[in-house]
Amino acid sequence: MRLDKFLQVSRLVRRRVLANSLCDGGRVTRNGHPARASAEVAAGDVLRIDYGWRQLEVRVVSVPAGAVGKASAADLWELVRDVRAGPPPADEP
Repeated sequence: MRLDKFLQVSRLVRRRVLANSLCDGGRVTRNGHPARASAEVAAGDVLRIDYGWRQLEVRVVSVPAGAVGKASAADLWELVRDVRAGPPPADEP
């Protein structure tokens, strides 16, 4: 599965267009290297996403064949590290 699609399906990023922008801006790394949106994601990969106010590092547990439900989206990855640089934006829970 493509990285941008995985980020959207796993609900780490709300929209696939945003996932593409983050990848194009160099804000997503896969196993320590900058990742393109078209990079293939595999189980065991470590993804680091820099949202600006927050850096999230997750390990991919499984890659789905297609769309998954909201309840099982969090089962696709496990949290490695979560660093917040300041207060979240107003629209973030």
